[in-house]
Parts: sequence; C-alpha cells; structure tokens
Amino acid sequence: MKKTIPLIIVILGGFIFVMYAFSPHKLLQDDFYNKFFLPWTYASIPFAALLGVMSLSMMHSSKIKRRAPKWQYSYFFFAGFAITALAGFIGGTQKGGMLMWIFENIQMPMSSTMFSLLAFYMASAAYKAFRARSAEATVLLVAAIVVMLAQVPLGVKLYKDLPIISQWILDVPNLASKRGIALGVGLGSVATSLKILLGIERSYLGGGD
Repeated sequence: MKKTIPLIIVILGGFIFVMYAFSPHKLLQDDFYNKFFLPWTYASIPFAALLGVMSLSMMHSSKIKRRAPKWQYSYFFFAGFAITALAGFIGGTQKGGMLMWIFENIQMPMSSTMFSLLAFYMASAAYKAFRARSAEATVLLVAAIVVMLAQVPLGVKLYKDLPIISQWILDVPNLASKRGIALGVGLGSVATSLKILLGIERSYLGGGD
C-alpha cells in the first residue's frame, strides 16, 4: 500500500495528461487544466520548495557527520542559504535590496565564471574529437573547418563559395543527423513514458522493484 497509492496516482495522472494533450474536449482543456491542475500546481510549489530545502539540508548534514570528501564545503551551503533567506525576508526582492545585491554581485559573476569555463572544456573536447585518427574523424574535422571558416571574413576571402558549402553541410548531413537523434530521443521518451504509465518503471518510488 505504501507504493501502491503513489503508483495509482502517477498512472491516473499520466493517462489524464495524455488525454489532455490529444483531446480538444473542453472538460480537459479548460476545466481540468485551468480550474484544477494549475491551482493545485501553485499550491504545491511551496511544499516542493520546502522538500528541496529539507533534502539538501539532510544531505549536507550527513556529509558533515560522515566527514565525506569535501565535507567542508557543506558549511558554505548552510551559510549561503541562511544569508540569502534572511536577505529575502528582510529586504524583499526589490531593486537595491540586499537580496538583489547578492544576486548581481555574487550569483551573476559566479554564473559567468562557470559559463566561461565551458569554452575551455568545449575546446578540449573538440581537440580530442577532431583528431584525424580514422576516416570518420577526418570527415568531421574537414566539415568543422569548413563551417568555422565560413563564419569569418578570412574564409570568404579564401573562397567566395565557402558560405554556400557551409550552409549545405548544416542543412543536409548535419540536419539529417539531428533528425535521426531527435527521432531516437522521441522514441526513447515514448517508451519510458509507456513504462511509467503501465507501472513497469517504478524507480521513482525508491527501491529496486
């Protein structure tokens, strides 16, 4: 019963949303979504946020107690959470308040730093992927060089039709590969959704059964 009731809720809710997505009936499009689903969603958001805070607090508390690797950083979580929460409660979210100062002077620079690091990781991954160790890697390397050269004035000066070739690469072989990947992702999503709707996939309930 501990897992049966959540399983029934998930299955019924899943089938209702399938009918909502495929049926234009007013009962589903208006009465169900606008009058039932959205109010309950708004009502559950605070509980979801509370659950997230409790989960993070328990995880970091456990790391500190167990002296897990890099457990010292868990103190920064509690300090950051307490300071940010107090700033929001005291000053609100208006411009010029302490919370917005934290967001603009700490959160945004940290996010910019993380995104800037992605450029170096992408360059490293590209170097590893574009080494011509096989015929397929050589084709990938040549196509990447053509596409990149077509984006800069130097490439156009080297060969005036380079942008046309680059666009053909993007529109034909690249787009065909993207559609194949999208089809695979779509079929995988459908298969996983069916497993959840039919009660075959139950890992979200916890445990192995």
